Amino acid sequence: MTAVQFANHDIHFANGIDEVDADGVLVINKLNRDQAKHPDYLPTWDPSQKYPPLKFFKHTDPGTRADPSLPNLFPKGLEKNDSYTVKRVTPKFGSQIEGVQLSSLDDKGKDELALFVAQRGVVIFRDQDFTDQGPEFIKKYGEHFGRLHIHPTSGAPRGYPELHITYRRADEGEFERRFSERTNNVGWHSDVSYELQGPGTTFFSVLDGPDSGGDTLFADTTEAYKRLSPALQQRLAGLHVLHTSADQASNSRREGGIERRKPVSNIHPLIRVHPATGEKSIYLNRPFSRRIVELKEEESAYLLNFLYTHIEQSQDLQLRANWEPKSVVIWDNRRSVHTAIVDWDTPVSRHAVRITPQAERPVENLEDLNKEEYDVGDVADALKRALFN
Repeated sequence: MTAVQFANHDIHFANGIDEVDADGVLVINKLNRDQAKHPDYLPTWDPSQKYPPLKFFKHTDPGTRADPSLPNLFPKGLEKNDSYTVKRVTPKFGSQIEGVQLSSLDDKGKDELALFVAQRGVVIFRDQDFTDQGPEFIKKYGEHFGRLHIHPTSGAPRGYPELHITYRRADEGEFERRFSERTNNVGWHSDVSYELQGPGTTFFSVLDGPDSGGDTLFADTTEAYKRLSPALQQRLAGLHVLHTSADQASNSRREGGIERRKPVSNIHPLIRVHPATGEKSIYLNRPFSRRIVELKEEESAYLLNFLYTHIEQSQDLQLRANWEPKSVVIWDNRRSVHTAIVDWDTPVSRHAVRITPQAERPVENLEDLNKEEYDVGDVADALKRALFN
């Protein structure tokens, strides 16, 4: 179980660069605060915020309630018309929509949105007034899709711990910090997969960013699973992976940041099934996945490395989302992984907000859906204990 040096310079407080206000709350430094175009969404880190461990809850995916013809999301159908356009980014993965306002959808439309995102993996909405409505509006909006996740260490707008903020500082030394030990910033992941119930339908909007660059790459882990041979698919069935937040928490402490909850680790199936589509996908990512618990360490490392390479280097199952102003990208964390791209060359902030509704506990078979526990063996329990001893 080799540790990963997990450096989150865009979500954690940076000691020596950021500041502490009169209330003891950690805040972005004054220079960057004064330049902020969206101060209501600036990240803060409140050391007094302490939350108990997350507990299991039964989750009904909104997509399972949706009318499959999507009449409330697309009243005139998916074909091009004079009201809105729906364009596929790639044949199997991702769609771009113009002319549909997320803020105007009723509950039935939101259910259909969840189903459409599950079907397409990633959906890019252009020309949205979504974040203009303010933190309270988008928080309430996200609650339709599941219990909102409060990140254990990241920045959040003051008074809204349910909103996850990524903030790349407009400082001369920001890029030197990021690339001092690495030749690239690519870090494929699925958000907070270490939780017992990770995210499902996830919302993200870049409030402020460079004129070009700062895109997000997505990879389709459902198509990645389908590409495998039947023999390998059969071999992967029944395997489970240990996920942990230990390194992310350690990085926050090292930077002088906060810890709203203690680190956790959970065991999830390597292959999971989506409750709304019935499709299977590969569920793992480098930052949080440690080991396939049923295999010996060398066997696990060999197989995980193959799967990482398969997902991350297969450009024919990926897309690149460009952040035009007022864009909102919605993706399903159960069937995709993603990475930010840091490629601009002048000091400019990249300020974004994420809404992260939790979904069901990952399962390989739908008959286990919404069961609080299922047996993954003594080896898994031993590995979880060893991780924090």
